[in-house]
Amino acid sequence: MDWRAGRVWAYVYNPGDEVREVVNRAYTMFLTENALDPTVFPSLLRLETEVVRMVADLLRGDENVVGHVTTGGTESNMLAVKTARDWAQAHRPEVTQPEMVLPITAHASFHKAAHYLGVRPVVVETDPRTFQVDPEAMRAAITPNTILLVASAPNWSQGVIDPIAEIGELAQEKGLLFHVDACVGGFYLPFLRKMGYPVPDFDFAVPGVTSISADVHKYGYAAKGASTILYRNKELRRYQLFACAETTGYPFINTTILSSKSGGPIAGAWAVLNYLGEEGFLHIVRTVHEATQRLIRGISEIPELRVLGEPAMCLFSFTSDQINIFQLADAMARRGWYIQAQPSTTVTPRSLHISVNYGNAHQVDSLLHDLREAVEEVKRATPIDAESIRAMVNRALQSPDPQEAFRQLMGAVGIEGTELPKELAPINEILDLLPDSLADALLVEYFNNLYA
Repeated sequence: MDWRAGRVWAYVYNPGDEVREVVNRAYTMFLTENALDPTVFPSLLRLETEVVRMVADLLRGDENVVGHVTTGGTESNMLAVKTARDWAQAHRPEVTQPEMVLPITAHASFHKAAHYLGVRPVVVETDPRTFQVDPEAMRAAITPNTILLVASAPNWSQGVIDPIAEIGELAQEKGLLFHVDACVGGFYLPFLRKMGYPVPDFDFAVPGVTSISADVHKYGYAAKGASTILYRNKELRRYQLFACAETTGYPFINTTILSSKSGGPIAGAWAVLNYLGEEGFLHIVRTVHEATQRLIRGISEIPELRVLGEPAMCLFSFTSDQINIFQLADAMARRGWYIQAQPSTTVTPRSLHISVNYGNAHQVDSLLHDLREAVEEVKRATPIDAESIRAMVNRALQSPDPQEAFRQLMGAVGIEGTELPKELAPINEILDLLPDSLADALLVEYFNNLYA
């Protein structure tokens, strides 16, 4: 897909050629330097400290707020869970089976953290109309084993901000840590507020918020491999760090999950934040937000489509009650566009996700033109035989050999060996019909065969 031309509406965040060249130059200048040991490369310590301070100021943290640059939002969120787990081990030793309470809309990285770190995720459903979590539902999910509350600002799937202030009050009342995932909103919502838009408090201005993740490589427009994890104070951040003096090697200390890591992402993040400054980010956010509003209006004017919820920023999803939305994604792919498909859940219909950024904002009219054409194409096309797929899925569920059943399912929709599929709609139909645990297993089986 041609991301440089603005035809990819996820994964890539393009600030334009001029800014990208600044980032690339800084990145390559520090490509070989290793951020593992600040005594060898003190310049990276200074760059990282300055990036963290800039992000802390943006998120209205005081002088006590501290943090680190990580490789991405997943690492940042995993570190927040690790910190909460280790904090609880020190302060609540009676908790031997720790739990965290999070909305169904929370990012999958929290489930990955739970899997890796032995923390049980207690998932709370959201309002099927607003897609916000109810603080009282989170209250009901809290048990003596709860160590952490999680909310999003905003969530990825619908771009909706959870009621952070109310959850902060709950966290304080219960004496719990509270992490806000602002990986997509951290470098957008503060500037939207400065422009006069109503943005609810979601950052360190909210009492009870103890940690925040914010990706510099998303709407901070840094190169891939740059996120941040921030904590209310050093006393909490201490539980993120890992040290080991129990080997014959050098004294070992890690501030994040990785040991060796290139200084390139840190330098790139520092460069883009200083180069753009407040004025540059305001220009980008203004351009992107105006494009997003035009796109939402345009999609809402297509009779077969409807936007879900009330998106707070420049990412949102839309669905259809009249056509197969997965076939629509494939029809757009044939026209050279990437739009991300999202299977249904207990509170959300199957949908397509769009993330607008500075590099694709100019393509709104072209996208809408092709989207209208694609809707008409899907209306004329032969619908996917969902009943046959459902029957195949039911047979697979009853098979004594799950791996063989998975192979048969994939073969039935034309996917074999290491070939990438030409169309994703049949696969998304299968994933949408399978129970979550079996959908996970199917994805693992497929990717285990896809890679050498």
